[in-house]
Amino acid sequence: MLINLIADYGIGDPAFAEVTQRLNQKLPSAQIQCLSVPPFSTLATGFWNAQLGLNPGAPQRLIYHNCAPRQDNPEARFDNEGEGLTYVKLKNEVQVVGVLAGYTLSFLKEEALQINTIQVSRGGSQFRSRDVFPQAAAAIALGDYSLLGETILPTQISDPPLDRVVWIDGYGNIKTTIPASSLNLPLSAKVIVRVGDVVSDAIYSDGSFRVPEGTLAFAPGSSGWQTSDGKKVTWMELFLRGGNAWERFGKPKVNQMVTYTISASL
Repeated sequence: MLINLIADYGIGDPAFAEVTQRLNQKLPSAQIQCLSVPPFSTLATGFWNAQLGLNPGAPQRLIYHNCAPRQDNPEARFDNEGEGLTYVKLKNEVQVVGVLAGYTLSFLKEEALQINTIQVSRGGSQFRSRDVFPQAAAAIALGDYSLLGETILPTQISDPPLDRVVWIDGYGNIKTTIPASSLNLPLSAKVIVRVGDVVSDAIYSDGSFRVPEGTLAFAPGSSGWQTSDGKKVTWMELFLRGGNAWERFGKPKVNQMVTYTISASL
């Protein structure tokens, strides 16, 4: 069993070790891989849920995610209550367990065979992903679905925004939620891209290193997946050949708005 643990604890945070320990208590042979997303970023959580869940991998996989900003209710919380735990079974048989908050399920909801609430406490601990949720995740991994509750329809889950920064990779490339299929431009077309308050010229590319050194490319990136009906989903990316696109745009954060216009010189 492979478990992808996706959470906003912070890179190297001992919280990952604590949650891993609780999962291994019930699933001692599970291989657990950890991925840290920015604090409270349900957008990045949802993106990686789909990127890992909808691409090929180990035959027995569970994604266990936690990003719970507790923004569903602005009032004071009783007993640390937060957003509820949810189960998703994808059409490729991958199972997903985690908090339904913001965009955590937005990118994969259309590829779900079923979506259900999980009947566990919504409170009881400030650290629910360690103290409350692992037992339910482990039970599901072992084939016990007795905790599944009401059906959640895809229409009840927010659509992902299609104009945001969704990730910054280690090379400073900016992954966006702009679908590559939404652009119909000739190669090497000039575009003007705005990320937050910073504007830069860019060249529309096919994703290769065809652009010259020092040129900002706006191109289909390395992230995406194929849907169950054979449709290829690819997302636009900004990369600066020989440089760092993230720094070029003033080090934007995930969820920053991204827009583009066609250069008048086209």
